[in-house]
Amino acid sequence: GRLGILIARHLKRLERVILGYLEVCDGPEEEARLGILETLQCTIEHAWPRMPCRLPVLLKALLKMIWDVHTDQGSTPEPVKAALLQRATECLILLDRCSEGQVKVLLEGVYSSCEENRVRECIRKVQENT
Repeated sequence: GRLGILIARHLKRLERVILGYLEVCDGPEEEARLGILETLQCTIEHAWPRMPCRLPVLLKALLKMIWDVHTDQGSTPEPVKAALLQRATECLILLDRCSEGQVKVLLEGVYSSCEENRVRECIRKVQENT
């Protein structure tokens, strides 16, 4: 549809915005990050065919965000952390689907070298999703 075409046209700029937001913790409620993860989900859903080539960049940003959220010793309440991790995981699952399982393959190395349970948990959800 029209939205898909619009998104595809602005994908590069949108991607920069999304990546910029993912990097920055935005206070205890994390509204910006939660919102941008939702935007990313919509983007993946609408620009499906364009996603595989963006995979490495998006994957790195999502994993880094998952890691940051997990290791953050700041004031972010537990439910907010859980929501961020869940949304990031959902984005990874969508990316995996539109890249025919490439994300699962790329995450194998991360999983085996990662000690952190919460991060592993997110990766496992992606791995188990069919």
